[in-house]
Amino acid sequence: MSQTSSSSSSFSDTVSHIQELSGWVQGIRGNNHVQFLQFRTNGKILQVVLEKEKLGEEEFRFLKNIPQETSLKIRGYFSENPKAPEGKELLLESCEIVGKSGEYPITPKEHGPDFLHNNRHLWLRSKRQIAILKIRSELSFAIREFFRNQNYTLIDTPILTGSVGESSGTLFSTEYFDLGNAYLAQTGQLYLETAVFAHSKVYCFGPTFRAEKSKTRRHLTEFWMLEAETAFFGNESNIEFQDEFIRYLLKTVIERCPSELKMLERNPETILTQIQNKFPVISYSEAIEILQSKGEKIPWGEDINAERENILTEHFGTAVFVKNYPRSIKAFYMKQNPDDPRTVLCADLLAPDGVGEIIGGSEREEDYQKIIDRLMEEGLPPKDYEWYLDLRKYGSVPHSGFGMGLERILAWICGLSHVRECIPYPRMIYRLHP
Repeated sequence: MSQTSSSSSSFSDTVSHIQELSGWVQGIRGNNHVQFLQFRTNGKILQVVLEKEKLGEEEFRFLKNIPQETSLKIRGYFSENPKAPEGKELLLESCEIVGKSGEYPITPKEHGPDFLHNNRHLWLRSKRQIAILKIRSELSFAIREFFRNQNYTLIDTPILTGSVGESSGTLFSTEYFDLGNAYLAQTGQLYLETAVFAHSKVYCFGPTFRAEKSKTRRHLTEFWMLEAETAFFGNESNIEFQDEFIRYLLKTVIERCPSELKMLERNPETILTQIQNKFPVISYSEAIEILQSKGEKIPWGEDINAERENILTEHFGTAVFVKNYPRSIKAFYMKQNPDDPRTVLCADLLAPDGVGEIIGGSEREEDYQKIIDRLMEEGLPPKDYEWYLDLRKYGSVPHSGFGMGLERILAWICGLSHVRECIPYPRMIYRLHP
């Protein structure tokens, strides 16, 4: 035992000396002579070979019936095996129980989604959930990596706010001492815009909240959003930047998570084919014409719902930018289109495979009076936005930005049908626990 390594040793390298690892029993199968233990450690599943001849009758019988999720310290030697996870397996020499496990509620049989979400604190241990959250971790890192490489400054925007960012009907409110109501942030954008005047290129990345009473597979009441703002940037440049950003994320995560994608039965080539070229860019008016040509009865001015977004992505065979939506269905801060005052300079990126909108972006209105007019139209009191309006009084410049939902792009990468699997503890209108 003098050569035993620490319990944090990786099993990615084949070594000749004995290894010690700590983890949990994921499952076990085999016969009366050899058992194959699935051992979870450091977010990976290792195959551990138990041989009766080596361990002896008594210990072999005990381990053959060891309960799922028992925690162990194991010792043994690695051996190459192309059929095993990670291409190698551990030949067990000895083990020590750290924590016993009772009747584990999540068994290999089929369970309904409600049962699994009631046991989400345990479901996170499943192979599928481990893979999804590993990919989420790499995706989050790639987001920060991209913006750091592009010389953007991270700005942590407040979660409690006194201002409405999108729609007052989708706010979570709470009493805030003697100052009246505060709201959980729908977006960090308005605060992010203040920082762009100091740093020129900024982003924020954190939780946001929408009190939408929606039960669709694309909605959560708490989700993570990346938002970016760039000074002296027009809508067209903003679209090009988003295109570069999304294709970087997808390529990077596919490169770094091959085993996780394999576990999810997600073929990386499916995504790589979709992102080998820049995404198509069409106007809202062109999108309406395409939909109408496919039999959709949608008038100009109506928003494009999830089903129709899917029709558009199927038409192009990849994600597609739809720009210049009607002014009446977009937020107050978006710049009016000088070539068509009915519309604003904006763009949504619609992802394929039923995922739909993953990015909403626009050029921001820099004219003080036009923002006042839009606030009045929306029934929002200008006095609550005095700090935001100051940006248009002291050195206003053209600038653009966008927001991207982390869970939706993760659903695209992983090929998931519902965003509730894309976050450790989903919050929906009918679920607050665990």
